[in-house]
Amino acid sequence: MAFSFFMRDLPTLEHAANHMIRHATGRSRIRVWDAGSALGQETYTMAMVLAERMNRFSFQNLIIDATDYDQANNFGDHVTNAVYPKDQLQRTPSELVAKYFEPAEKPGHLRVNAHLRDRVRFRYHDLLSLQPAGQEYSLIVCKNVLLHFQPEQRVEVLKMFHQALTPGGYFACENTQKMPQEFFGKFEQVVPDAHVFQKIAE
Repeated sequence: MAFSFFMRDLPTLEHAANHMIRHATGRSRIRVWDAGSALGQETYTMAMVLAERMNRFSFQNLIIDATDYDQANNFGDHVTNAVYPKDQLQRTPSELVAKYFEPAEKPGHLRVNAHLRDRVRFRYHDLLSLQPAGQEYSLIVCKNVLLHFQPEQRVEVLKMFHQALTPGGYFACENTQKMPQEFFGKFEQVVPDAHVFQKIAE
């Protein structure tokens, strides 16, 4: 089963959020795609980061599409139920735990509260289908997935992401991934210390 924890690679998510919010301010609907959400720790970390930075009205206009391909491990149930062991929250500031989590029926676990859960929709999705989960995304996050693909597959998936972003939208990936040369002139890295890229308007 995929393993992750809350607040993993937080600087990348914070950079992505800060840029995306400036880009999306004033939109009646703000869409984010977490591609490869696994059990949802990254999805809800992103939701917390955005909730802390967006005003309440803008946050209510936010939808986070969480997708993954692994039906065998019931990722959809995990993300939808949003119940996690307390030890996965060790890196989460205590004030955020108090603000965004509530006691769960299962001992030693906490549940993400409805304020965040209501902004997240999960569905199973195969990135290699090359069909986007939606359109007009202001931000797409895809971390720890592309490294499992062959180089030519990565290029095709990145083409799909590029097409699914709004003009000027943002894409964030793991820092070990280099942007293929095919995308020079299509994406621009916006911070030197994180792989956060902006779609260049054509």
